[in-house]
Amino acid sequence: MKKYNTILFDVDDTILDFKKGEKEALTALFKELDADKKENIMDEYIKINQSLWRDLEKGKVTRDYVLNNRFYLLFQQFGIEVDGEMIENRYRYYLDLQHECIDGATELLESLYQNYRLYIVTNGVSKTQYTRLGDAKLEKYFKEIFVSEDIGYQKPAKEYFEAVINRIPDFDYEKSIIIGDSLTADILGGNRIGIDTCWFNPHKKDNDTEIKPTFEISKLSDFYKILDSNN
Repeated sequence: MKKYNTILFDVDDTILDFKKGEKEALTALFKELDADKKENIMDEYIKINQSLWRDLEKGKVTRDYVLNNRFYLLFQQFGIEVDGEMIENRYRYYLDLQHECIDGATELLESLYQNYRLYIVTNGVSKTQYTRLGDAKLEKYFKEIFVSEDIGYQKPAKEYFEAVINRIPDFDYEKSIIIGDSLTADILGGNRIGIDTCWFNPHKKDNDTEIKPTFEISKLSDFYKILDSNN
């Protein structure tokens, strides 16, 4: 049985509770903009945002387009013209304050970092990701943090992972694994470069795609079993 020595961790909704942080940031933003009473504005934002990020993963739009237009497109649905970039900056302020961990994340990292090489692989805005990881006191567990904004490519692009691998000393494909909540970003990315993958699926969603993870877990504590069985 092979022994892993390198683990690539996604951030949002894998070790940090992004959905909760997103909701709190949006609630504060819409209240500031006096838009919190607009019917379904939160749900509409999430639909627009998820659609744009899927387009970004497929290379159909740029990261700047997503960030500068998601709020513009949202308020356009309500017949309101806004400065999308300005609202994005206010949202970023509130989001930077959010850093609650997923259940079991801190304990998992604390138990692994002395015996494994841990790295962050995340899409998003560098300042936001570094701020949230720092505020959550998680930075110390990772040898390096790779944010798509700095790399110049997004997960699941092969170019993103090739850039990451080139910066990890003595990277061994057979001894590396990626864990993340996104089939289309984390698992597909791992498949493209030929490393094992672990899909963190806490809500036990059906996988109706052709993307196949090596392992699937619903609790972070279950990751221990995968590592133990491969030692």
